[in-house]
Amino acid sequence: MRYEIRVDGHISETLAQAFPELDHVVMSGETVLFGPVVDEAHLYGLLARCQSLGLRVLEMRRLPE
Repeated sequence: MRYEIRVDGHISETLAQAFPELDHVVMSGETVLFGPVVDEAHLYGLLARCQSLGLRVLEMRRLPE
């Protein structure tokens, strides 16, 4: 499965390193993190990581295969 997580604002390269399994791109005042998610536990872990880093998740969606 591949997912996309949109967070508010531009995250730094240092902060992006907290998500080594995901790629990222900055656009229109948001940062889009995207990449493979192994299972539901991994997905919840990514969301928990966002929360612990103070990132505001705007949208999360599963990408077509």
